[in-house]
Amino acid sequence: MTVLTDSDISTWLAAQSAWRIQDGKLALSLQFQDFSMAWGFMSRVALIAEQQQHHPEWLNVYNRVEIALVTHDAGGLTDKDLNLATAINGLLADSGT
Repeated sequence: MTVLTDSDISTWLAAQSAWRIQDGKLALSLQFQDFSMAWGFMSRVALIAEQQQHHPEWLNVYNRVEIALVTHDAGGLTDKDLNLATAINGLLADSGT
């Protein structure tokens, strides 16, 4: 695993509307209609994370979900983080969120 360069990360972020860098991690803040929708989304992300063997740091409070991605083993952001973020974007697009 190779840590991405700042240029790689900036290029990826330029094509994103909601992701940002926060404390060296790829971060996303979401708000859903209610707790059930937030939890359902987290469940779908969990299944993808298991398939990719890459797990997010996250927080859920009622209808809010905060996600942070970083590859701890590599000491920074890697393709694993971008791949999971892209899959999360796909879930959001499918759900209309």
